[in-house]
Amino acid sequence: MRIIWVFITALLLTGSCNRAGDRGEMVFSGNPLFDGWYADPASRVYGDTYWIFPTYSDYYHKQVFFDCFSSPDLVNWTKHERIIDTSAVQWADSAMWAPASIEKDGKYYFFFAANDVHEGQTGGIGVAVSDRPEGPYSDLLGKPLINEIVNGAQPIDQYVFRDTDGTYYMYYGGWRNCNVVMLRDDFTGLVPFDDGTVYREITPEGYVEGPFIFKKDGKYYFMWSEGGWGGPHYRVAYAISDNPFGPFEREEVILQQDPEVATGAGHHSVLQIPGENEYYIIYHRRPLSETHHNHRVVCIEKLEFDTDGRIKPVKISFEGVPARPLDRQ
Repeated sequence: MRIIWVFITALLLTGSCNRAGDRGEMVFSGNPLFDGWYADPASRVYGDTYWIFPTYSDYYHKQVFFDCFSSPDLVNWTKHERIIDTSAVQWADSAMWAPASIEKDGKYYFFFAANDVHEGQTGGIGVAVSDRPEGPYSDLLGKPLINEIVNGAQPIDQYVFRDTDGTYYMYYGGWRNCNVVMLRDDFTGLVPFDDGTVYREITPEGYVEGPFIFKKDGKYYFMWSEGGWGGPHYRVAYAISDNPFGPFEREEVILQQDPEVATGAGHHSVLQIPGENEYYIIYHRRPLSETHHNHRVVCIEKLEFDTDGRIKPVKISFEGVPARPLDRQ
């Protein structure tokens, strides 16, 4: 009887750590978070809802739309189909990649790359707008926000960051080069920096693509993907700086494949619970049973820090994270 009682007590204590439901059982998100081939997940919290905006992972000529997903608790996800496609973006014909989302003044802005643009071609980074996170979105400019190849950076993989002083920066770049630009408040163009330049090159060691930045305890954590996106060694590294322009000295890799779980873990975003020191990393990876470069799925893990503020290496899992409703006190 004592053994049974200890077992029951342990279950009760475990459930009390993060209960999801009236019965007090621990409920996990599981990985992947939802069905389908998706990659490059951008994540946001809007109100009491989590949102993920991924790339539809397929051949370039089939990447002509975006879906998004919403959840109240990181466990139960609702799919919102075709929130924007090439019919709404007259200059885009394919290769719609790696979106970014941000809310401002009651409007939702959706940044994306299209056309796998090369020098002299039309394409690059565009921006769309909607009254709702799930769209439908309409093209804001009728042309790319950034079309040119500057500092060797292909205009893809943009992330929009609002600093604590209200300034909006956009970090972007493929082909192993990364730029930062400053955005107008209405997102219709770029603003020069104090020295008159518009594009500032900030490429750290090992950078390939997929930049992301967040601010914690007065420090800027800059993150990026390394390796080839279609291979098993895709991974995420990071740096810490005192300002949004670096220099960003590479710290270490914090997300990578696990031969017992999945390969190609990379191109992520970071989700913070508003007002709390609680962070999650949302990323894509390739199941062990898959070898096709487009067979990628969206997953989530807890992101944790040591006492010096450095990011702890993330162990990728099948379990994911416990349910986390946003109204939890």
